[in-house]
Amino acid sequence: RPLRPGQIFRNPRQLLTSGLETVSRQSVRFSATTAQSNVKTFEIYRWNPDKNEKPYLNSFSVDLSQCGPMVLDALLKIKNEQDSTLSFRRSCREGICGSCSMNINGTNTLACLARIDPEAVTTRIYPLPHMYVIKDLVVDLSNFFAQYKSIEPWLKRKDKDDGLEYFQTKEDRKKLDGMYECILCACCGASCPSYWWNADKYLGPA
Repeated sequence: RPLRPGQIFRNPRQLLTSGLETVSRQSVRFSATTAQSNVKTFEIYRWNPDKNEKPYLNSFSVDLSQCGPMVLDALLKIKNEQDSTLSFRRSCREGICGSCSMNINGTNTLACLARIDPEAVTTRIYPLPHMYVIKDLVVDLSNFFAQYKSIEPWLKRKDKDDGLEYFQTKEDRKKLDGMYECILCACCGASCPSYWWNADKYLGPA
C-alpha cells in the first residue's frame, strides 16, 4: 500500500512495492489511453447477391497498434478476426498485380499502397465505381479485360516466325519504356466519365 503523507517508513520492501504499484497504475492508464486512441473505424461497402437485401455500409473497429500500416492490412485483419465473409481481391501486396484496386475515401487506388490515415476518424471503402459488383468489394472486370484483349497488346514480328528466339537489343528494349508499366488495376478506367457512359465503345484511358 502506498505511504500516506507523514507516515514513517519502516520496511524497505514497502517503498519498493509502493513505487512499483504507482508506476504500474500509471502504465495501465497510459496503455489504455494509447490503445483507445489507436482504434479506428472502417466503413466497408457490403452486398451479397445470395441475400435479398440492399447494399449497406458495415462498420468495423480496428486497433492500429496491432495492425499493419496499409488499408489492405486492416481488411485482412477484419476478414481474419471479425468477419470471414468479407470479400475482396488481393495477391502480391506490393503494388504490382493490381488485384486490390478499390475506392478508398473517394479515391480509386490500391489497398496495399494506401496508408491508413491516423488522423481520420473513419475510413470508407467502396468497390471501384461504375462497375458491376459481384460481392462486397469485388467487381466484374470481364468487360475491362475483353477490351484490353481486343487491342492485341503484345509484340508482333513483321517477318515470318521461324520458331527461333528473337534477340532484342538494349536500344530496342528501351523503346518499350512507358508502354508496358500499366498493371491493369482498372483504377483509371473506373475514374473516367467517358468510360462510365460508353464502356461498350470506349476502350478507356489505359
